[in-house]
Amino acid sequence: MDRYASTKVAGILGILGNIFLLFIKSIIGLASNSQAMIADAANSASDIFASLMTFIGNKIASEPGDKTHNFGHGKAEYIFSLFISISMILVATKLLYDSVFSLIEQSEFTFSWFLIAVCIITIIVKFSLFIYTGKLAKKYNNILLDANMKDHRNDCIVSTFTLISIILSIFKIYWFDGIVGIGISIWICYTGVKILIESCNVLMDISIDNETEKLILDLAHSYKDIKKVDDISSIPVGYQYIVVLTIYIDGNISTFESHDLADSLEKDISKLEKIHSTIIHVNPV
Repeated sequence: MDRYASTKVAGILGILGNIFLLFIKSIIGLASNSQAMIADAANSASDIFASLMTFIGNKIASEPGDKTHNFGHGKAEYIFSLFISISMILVATKLLYDSVFSLIEQSEFTFSWFLIAVCIITIIVKFSLFIYTGKLAKKYNNILLDANMKDHRNDCIVSTFTLISIILSIFKIYWFDGIVGIGISIWICYTGVKILIESCNVLMDISIDNETEKLILDLAHSYKDIKKVDDISSIPVGYQYIVVLTIYIDGNISTFESHDLADSLEKDISKLEKIHSTIIHVNPV
């Protein structure tokens, strides 16, 4: 499967997995009055939204360029990852309030082996989704998949701490439940802010990273006829960049030869993973 087909499958699996987890967490959490489990259920609701945004954002981003969007619709990935981050922050704020209130009121909950079973099931499901989306995110450099992967990773950690709080309740230690709820909300908010910053950076046309810029310079300097490289600039179009640079060559070289050299360099640079296309301006020395 290609980049967009793989992301579509990951989105669908995320939606189905999180609906299942939301159902069992809500029933057991409300029945036992466990704040940590209720917080975990709310997190699963947020995850359904995140997976849905991944599915929709990927569908739009996969559309090719047209007359109104010449370089495609790739930035849709970052627009929808922005929606994911905002939803995570809002959910985290509500959970923080509820958990602090629970801690102050010293709320207790009823221990149940079902709580432990739900935590173990969640860890297994989320760890599987984490491994799957993590491989795809790394392979395709997709921020939507990366956001989902971090969501699944966070849920594994969150559910582990929820499991600990449930086990401690056997010994009548209930305060840890509220603490875990607070920890969950802070963790969700932190992840949401990170995704928010990354999405905004691309939408505000952040420049290409230093490592890729160095690869571009190395390619240009590999041409013995290029005397100098100047004015490298870039603009993101989704997960890739349009790169514009100026090269200086011997002014005595014919126009045909200089354009042939520039075309060759453009093709070499455009082969890089993060490059969508390259524009080169030629100046004589």
